[in-house]
Amino acid sequence: MKRKIQIVAINAMIACIYAVFTLVCSAFSYGAIQLRLSEILIFLAFYNRRYIPGLLVGCMLANAFSPLGIYDVIFGTLASLITCLSLTMISNLFLGAFLGALFNGIIVGAELYFLLDLPFFINAMYVFIGELIVLLIGVFVFKFLEKNPSLMQKYIMEDK
Repeated sequence: MKRKIQIVAINAMIACIYAVFTLVCSAFSYGAIQLRLSEILIFLAFYNRRYIPGLLVGCMLANAFSPLGIYDVIFGTLASLITCLSLTMISNLFLGAFLGALFNGIIVGAELYFLLDLPFFINAMYVFIGELIVLLIGVFVFKFLEKNPSLMQKYIMEDK
């Protein structure tokens, strides 16, 4: 029971950190050209699928403040869900960065096309490139964290 409460608390913290960090950096967290630094947290799903709810709730909360409103809550969170699920199925962080950028580029690019009548391909590329930059930074952050096995084991890695 104590472990379940701890997972809920950690997910709540992840959601808050993701949402607050997105909002603090809102000038470059929304739109076609975006560098949503909070997306670095998405790699938590690579190490521990139990953190996916916190990532998704954080994304939903952050997207509630998006200029695209409920559409970004639905489709932006869908992009994060697909990314999180793909991260649980692969074993390479660099591939995860590429997949996350690809899913976000396509889905957010489609959002911008259908809602704002912006050109799909160029906006999908802008989102893809911005997301890839952020996620590659995230790869290096987590590769650095992996050098501290006790930290990874205690706070990040999934219990086996």
